[in-house]
Amino acid sequence: QVQLVESGGGLVQAGGSLRLSCAASGRTFSSDAMGWFRQAPGKEREFVAAISRSRISRYADSVKGRFTISRDNAKNTVYLQMNSLKPEDTAVYLCAADRSIGISRTQYEYDYWGQGTQVTVSS
Repeated sequence: QVQLVESGGGLVQAGGSLRLSCAASGRTFSSDAMGWFRQAPGKEREFVAAISRSRISRYADSVKGRFTISRDNAKNTVYLQMNSLKPEDTAVYLCAADRSIGISRTQYEYDYWGQGTQVTVSS
């Protein structure tokens, strides 16, 4: 059974940092692109960052320069380092895997999803 399990969310003050992890199991994800999305209450799910199997990364403009995505294929894990957090970063953060070549910003391109981890940034 394929599973993506996120961890590392929590409550942090504005300007603080968090590091999210996404542990994959059930298959090898080293050939997949991996992405992070987020969804705030009452809002559409939005792209945050993605990393290809060759470690090319892509970011939403709203997080560029503050967030860093990385992956450890030996551990089947992808990370999202979030610095200089803002209240508008508050959302459920979801990890996803895309079996196709390339790194997509579109959620419909992703094949597997985790359940998400809550990030709350207080002002």
